[in-house]
Amino acid sequence: MSYKYDFFISYCRYGSVQRWLINHFLGKLKECLADQYAPTPTVYVDRTMERAVHWPSNLQDALRHSKIMIQLLTPQYYGSRWCMAEQKSMRAREEMLGVASLEVSQGLIYPILYSDSENFPLEEKERSWVDFKDVAHPDPVYQQSRKYLRFHKRVNDLAADLVRLSKQAPPWQPDWPDVDPPEPPLMPPPQIPRF
Repeated sequence: MSYKYDFFISYCRYGSVQRWLINHFLGKLKECLADQYAPTPTVYVDRTMERAVHWPSNLQDALRHSKIMIQLLTPQYYGSRWCMAEQKSMRAREEMLGVASLEVSQGLIYPILYSDSENFPLEEKERSWVDFKDVAHPDPVYQQSRKYLRFHKRVNDLAADLVRLSKQAPPWQPDWPDVDPPEPPLMPPPQIPRF
């Protein structure tokens, strides 16, 4: 076994960040990564999950086999039990490796600020992030604006930084820690019609 992905994107589905990810960020990131390095680095995002898989296991396996976790930070991120399980798992890996510490400050979590930051938990402000708030426009029409050129440049710079970090990732280990994710939400049973 080894790494399957260079990057794992962790995000919360609430708010506009999911539309921004789908409409702009994911495609542009993959394009810019291809411009930066060959073979093109691989990116996991739950939107590409195959049908009929057990999604909690799929997410957990993908994170365990990813070099770097990209966080798309919003206030809702810290209220998501799934996002927190992903973050805690990667932080446990950092702790195991002795990175993101006083001795080695560079970690394996790459935060991107999508919105807010005033309402983040205090301890979450200790890690530096890349501020994308000025290019956080979720609607497709954004691609037709002049400001989209700035977005492309920002993602291209980001891709170069991510490639550099992925080359420094430690070798994969089968005993990477997993923080148990919450149970998947159960759908209520359908109501039985009354006759």
